[in-house]
Amino acid sequence: MKNCNLKSMSVDELWELHESVADELSQKIMAERATLEDRLRKLKAAVGDGGSRRARRPYPKVLPKYRNPKNRSETWAGRGKQPLWLAAQLRSGKKLTDFLIRRTPA
Repeated sequence: MKNCNLKSMSVDELWELHESVADELSQKIMAERATLEDRLRKLKAAVGDGGSRRARRPYPKVLPKYRNPKNRSETWAGRGKQPLWLAAQLRSGKKLTDFLIRRTPA
C-alpha cells in the first residue's frame, strides 16, 4: 500500500479508500466463513449424524414405594415431585412412613 497521509486527502479520496477497505474486508470475512463452515461440516461428519442429541441410556424400572390408602392405584416411587395426594396427607399431620408399601420376601 502506498503511504497515505489521511489529513491531506480530500473527502472523495477518503470515501474511495473507505469503500476499498470495506470491500476487501468483506471478501476476507466471506473466505474465513467458508473455511470455518467447511471445518464444521467435516467435524459433524466425523461425529456421525450431524451432532443430533444422543439417546438417553435405559434406566431400570423403579418400583413404587408409597401408596395412597384411599385410592390404591395411586403410587409414588419416591422420585421427583411429591404427588398431590401425598402432599395433602403430609400437611394433615401424617408421616411419610405411613404410606410405605410393605414388601413380602419372595
